[in-house]
Amino acid sequence: RGCAEVLQQIAAVRGAVNGLMLEVLEEHIESHVASAQIATDAERREGAEELIEVIRTYLR
Repeated sequence: RGCAEVLQQIAAVRGAVNGLMLEVLEEHIESHVASAQIATDAERREGAEELIEVIRTYLR
């Protein structure tokens, strides 16, 4: 395989992983930060802190 083909495949994988990450982040926000079923501010804060940690790890 040529370098261009390998780079194209890497870009496709990266796009797929980013799409999956977005779906997981959306679900986390809906379930653990923005849900009306969250009983306390502490639970909401915990969900937000988890989200922040994941984003920090991902952006490193």
